[in-house]
Amino acid sequence: MGVFTYESEIVTAIPPAKMFKACILDGDTLIPKIVPQVFNSVEYLEVNGEPGSLRKVTFAQGNQFNYMKQKVEALDTEKFEYIYSVIEGDPLMNMLDKITYEIKLEDSPGGGSICKTSSKYYTIGDIELKEEAIKAGKEKASGVLFKSIEAYLVANPNAY
Repeated sequence: MGVFTYESEIVTAIPPAKMFKACILDGDTLIPKIVPQVFNSVEYLEVNGEPGSLRKVTFAQGNQFNYMKQKVEALDTEKFEYIYSVIEGDPLMNMLDKITYEIKLEDSPGGGSICKTSSKYYTIGDIELKEEAIKAGKEKASGVLFKSIEAYLVANPNAY
C-alpha cells in the first residue's frame, strides 16, 4: 500500500470559529441545504459527530459518485481541527483503501480564515495515483464547498 499526500489552502472572509461551526459542526445539515446539486443527505450510522462516529453521505442524483461512508477520527473545537476518513464508497474508486482528511482553520491576516487541508490517499496494492487528477478533483471539491459556505454566511450574517 502506498500513501499519496496532497495539501491545500483556501482563504475565506469568514472567521475560523464561525466557519468551523458552519462547515464542520453543523455541516451535516447545512451543506445539503446550500449545495443540493452535490449532496443529497448526511446520516449518522453510529454515534453522532464525535470521534469514532460513522456517517453515510449520499450524493445528489447525476453526480459521478453515489455515496461514501466516513469515520470521524478527531475533533478539536478549540483548535478548529477535524480529521475524518472516507472508508467506503464510490470516491475510493476501487483503487484506494481509504482517504484521510485533516482540516485546520486558522486566522487570516484579513480577519477571515485560512482552511488548511491535508489529504492522504492510501492506495490498494501497487496502484499509483496521478497527482494532477487528485489535485484537480480536490481543488474543485474544496472550492465549491468552502466558497458555497462562505457565500451563505455572507448572505446570512446572523446565521452563526
